[in-house]
Amino acid sequence: MVAINEEKLKSLIRSVPDFPKKGIVFRDITTLLKDKVAFSETIDYCADLYKSVGVDKVVGVESRGFIFGSPLACRLGCGFVPVRKPNKLPAEKVRCEYQLEYGTDALEMHSDAIAKGEKVLIVDDVLATGGTSEATTKLVKMLGGEIIGLVFIIELAFLHGRDRLKGYDVHSLISYSAE
Repeated sequence: MVAINEEKLKSLIRSVPDFPKKGIVFRDITTLLKDKVAFSETIDYCADLYKSVGVDKVVGVESRGFIFGSPLACRLGCGFVPVRKPNKLPAEKVRCEYQLEYGTDALEMHSDAIAKGEKVLIVDDVLATGGTSEATTKLVKMLGGEIIGLVFIIELAFLHGRDRLKGYDVHSLISYSAE
């Protein structure tokens, strides 16, 4: 198994204070992505977590989940499925609405993206409150997929998003316990 050094990865994540609004510290992954060794090791580590399970599909959540999900699917030798914001997918789709702090949002996936019984790994860059991830699990389940795990590069543990994913195998490479 490829070893991952959380402190090294954290050093490659840029912290941007007061973005997108005052009081928020944005964890910017673009600085990790530009380091070819760290980016490759990140994908290798995630692949090693699930290579023995026989993943059929990697589901990447718009938009940064695409960045990690696509190469991960290639390393695992399986298909990639994008989960998109509304009205971005051209064919028949399933939809899941979910609550935000002030209002609702929705995610969509093509209705033929996952076959009943396929083993699915969900990937995103950040686990925050868990709403987006929970909605993604519902989409996969609507199509009959078996969720074998969720993997995140960053977890903002102080937002307790993991609580919304109880019963699933959840991995994060980097965890922040406070903003």
